[in-house]
Amino acid sequence: MRRLGTVNEVREWTVPGRVNLIGEHLDYNGGAVLPIAIDRGLLIKVRMRDDGAVNVWSGGRKASFGVDIAPGEVDDWALYTAAAVWATREAEVPVPGADIVIESTLPTGAGLSSSAALTCGLATALDDFAGTGLSRLDLARIGQRAESDFVGAPVGLMDQLAVLCGEAGHALHIDFADDDAPALASVPAPWSDHGLVLAVIDTGITHALASGEYAARRRECDEAASQLGLSALARAQVDAVLRLDDDTLKRRTRHVVTESARVRGTVKALGSGEWKQLGAMLSSSHESLRDDFEVSCPELDVAVEEAIEAGALGARMTGGGFGGSAIALLPSGEVENLRSRVEAQYTRRDWKPPQVFTASPVDGASRRT
Repeated sequence: MRRLGTVNEVREWTVPGRVNLIGEHLDYNGGAVLPIAIDRGLLIKVRMRDDGAVNVWSGGRKASFGVDIAPGEVDDWALYTAAAVWATREAEVPVPGADIVIESTLPTGAGLSSSAALTCGLATALDDFAGTGLSRLDLARIGQRAESDFVGAPVGLMDQLAVLCGEAGHALHIDFADDDAPALASVPAPWSDHGLVLAVIDTGITHALASGEYAARRRECDEAASQLGLSALARAQVDAVLRLDDDTLKRRTRHVVTESARVRGTVKALGSGEWKQLGAMLSSSHESLRDDFEVSCPELDVAVEEAIEAGALGARMTGGGFGGSAIALLPSGEVENLRSRVEAQYTRRDWKPPQVFTASPVDGASRRT
């Protein structure tokens, strides 16, 4: 029998962020994606209370609310913490109260799943204290519901599964063909053995997935699938674009069809060590996201262009878009060159300086103490 948590016992959880190698905007379209959990993330410290109060500390700030918090009652920096507590209780995990401390090495709004790391990490910690023993898929769905129903961001399930189920040295292939039971498989990602690194360029442009553009893309994809008589747009064949009349729906469908092919190609490239091929697919993905899905922005485009000029084998935006981060696969010795080139271009345009760092695949959420 599992030992349940007691008041005054502090437990710590590390929860990574995530980078999606390829497969952008495919999770909610019933397709396959290929993220990695990364070596930047959150440290969440939790101590249970028995008085129905929840206190949260992060970055020198404190917020308090009751465990009976409901959507619409919190709208400040503690919104996602409140969402996680609400969604966990909605999943019938007993939460009598909690003190929560959150420390982060993960930039917020950078498209690296800080929100999924927080909601899923906290759900995991509260489940651990309660001894309910939920599966990682159940915990991922709690995190998804926290964002969709409490925050109002209609997110898919990729980010949650990535931060919970990642594996060191591997990418996580997630096939959403069956949304009730996504199929997960680990794919070795040994680029570091070949002198390559995955660089992340945080543009500093904060995206807000609860904004109208992200929701609009989902509606457009749903409409395209409906017109094609499909349950999910990722089931479309190459000729599907020819069967649509609306130009916008044609572009959205073309991205989903070609991005699905790029996911398959990336898995093969990782397995055979075809790094140039992998790089070409990254760059092709960015072009599709920029032109067909229309979720890029000038800061992301410049980051990708400068990465290629710095010797990257390929580069693309990652995450939901409208800001956030770009990634680049490049020789390890070219990271400083990449940083200086991107910083120079941002300075020339009077943009805020970007942050450039490397990311490696790590394990998903785990209890530290």
